[in-house]
Amino acid sequence: MQKYSVIIPALNEADYIGATLECLQAARGRGHEVILVDGGSTDDTCGIAADGVDQVLKCAPNRGGQMNHGASRARGDIFIFLHADSLLHSEFDRILDERGVSDDTWGRFDIRLSGNHFMFRCIEKLMNLRARLSGIATGDQAIFTGQHIFRQVNGYTDIPLMEDVELTGRLNKISPPVRIRQTVVSSSRRWEKYGIARTVLLSWTLRFCYAIGFDPRDLAKQYY
Repeated sequence: MQKYSVIIPALNEADYIGATLECLQAARGRGHEVILVDGGSTDDTCGIAADGVDQVLKCAPNRGGQMNHGASRARGDIFIFLHADSLLHSEFDRILDERGVSDDTWGRFDIRLSGNHFMFRCIEKLMNLRARLSGIATGDQAIFTGQHIFRQVNGYTDIPLMEDVELTGRLNKISPPVRIRQTVVSSSRRWEKYGIARTVLLSWTLRFCYAIGFDPRDLAKQYY
């Protein structure tokens, strides 16, 4: 049986990390591992997570760097990179095994947003359609890669934003992604906090600016 390593970058996620980890405990019981990579939280993220993970690692607060650090310590055949506010299906390992995911493949889950507003249903459908047509995935879609193919592309690039888009662009040159229709539930908190229209517009603008060559460090300042 191949082993999965779920790698979770986190920074001040005490309000969400408990629910995220609860979904993964059955898989831990089946022999898979969960790694939390903390970027210097000042809340109780690490304390809450301690009993629900196999390793708590710490490094500088940069999501790409955090995920690379987790991957460097992971023992699994397949890495799943999961946001700290996202809920993965408790049978994810069996779902991926049934799709033939292996050390030489990569892919992502379809996404469902946690909010109830009808616009979230439209947004998630568009996100899934975009990923299907372009082959590009974002981190909130729970990107997974075989250990071999992840090493082959040298992991995430050390940039503060668009690290997921950049990685999947390189992976696409090796093989197309495996699409998992089972959804990962991603928090809609950013849309709810800043407004749906404003957040969608900002996302499109940043993606466009990245595509035409803007520095991700400058884009990160606008995003955060």
